[in-house]
Amino acid sequence: MNDIYFNTKELAVGYKGRVLIHDIDIQVKKGEILTLIGPNGSGKSTILKSITKHLEAIKGDSFIADASVKHMNYRELSRMIAVVLTDRLKPELMTCRDVVSTGRYPYTGSLGILSDEDEKKVSEIMEKVHVQELSEKDFTAISDGQKQRILLARAMCQEPEIIVLDEPTSFLDIKHKLELLSILRSMAKEKGITVIMSLHEIDLAQKVSDKVMCVNGEVIEHFGTPDEIFKDEIIRKLYGIEKGVYNIDFGSVELPKPEGKPDVFVISSCGSGIDTFRQLQKDGVPFFSGILYKNDIDYVVAKALAAEVFEEEPFMPLSDDVYDRAADAMKKCSRVIDTGVIIGESNCRIRDLINMADELGILEKIK
Repeated sequence: MNDIYFNTKELAVGYKGRVLIHDIDIQVKKGEILTLIGPNGSGKSTILKSITKHLEAIKGDSFIADASVKHMNYRELSRMIAVVLTDRLKPELMTCRDVVSTGRYPYTGSLGILSDEDEKKVSEIMEKVHVQELSEKDFTAISDGQKQRILLARAMCQEPEIIVLDEPTSFLDIKHKLELLSILRSMAKEKGITVIMSLHEIDLAQKVSDKVMCVNGEVIEHFGTPDEIFKDEIIRKLYGIEKGVYNIDFGSVELPKPEGKPDVFVISSCGSGIDTFRQLQKDGVPFFSGILYKNDIDYVVAKALAAEVFEEEPFMPLSDDVYDRAADAMKKCSRVIDTGVIIGESNCRIRDLINMADELGILEKIK
């Protein structure tokens, strides 16, 4: 436990004395990023508000380096934790720079007057978050995405040991999502700041997090590294996915495979078939795919979208059984699409399938 910087003990959270989630056990090291994932309304925001004293915990406590959060006053807490919640700040007659500057208040005197050094920090951080051009704009007049970046800059100005963010990528376009997460990763790894946040984009959570917590129901079902959490059965259960697939390898979502009897056979390799698979899915056309090695990039998407995939173990010659089954399926189709398959010594029999389709007059080649 000596290297655990933030942790909770027997934490139970909820509203008006009613427990929503109990036995919350968080253990995060200094400089780690913990991301809470789960469906809407699962309690992610409630947990974040409780560990930052925006909401009183019903039971238990949170600890920063063994110091009880419950017993910290708000000035002490504001020097340790910076918070960016989904509750929108609604200041009156404040510029964006004014809002960012409030992040320095825990370090000012009773009058809240910023020193030259404080002003310099505000300017540096606004530049780092790429919001310098918003300095003199009315905070209430900017977009939600811009407000999110201003609030992040304010949190960074607090120079906290821990930063807590509730859905920080909401309202951001893809460019600013990537920028924000890169900033958080940099803060964590270069400055040792612990980041605790919730995300809806589980593909981003998978890539940026050191630890992941699955929130859904009265207890936390899973807590661990991305490799431990991002497994098909865990994600399906957490989000109740019945149709479609979350692609663990690619960190992307595939829509449900088309229903019906396949009349198209796709021959591909090395990623050449992915666009065709997805186009057939959009068109509602069920299809066969093969023969694919199990380590081929096409294989992952084909398994999600094809009615059947004819597959072979990596680097092995194509077996008679797999070849014969693929050939029989192909003969029942009215179209065979060659997306630019690469043929080598191990999969040389693919050439026979292509020649067969050409002789049958059903071959289409995509260049």
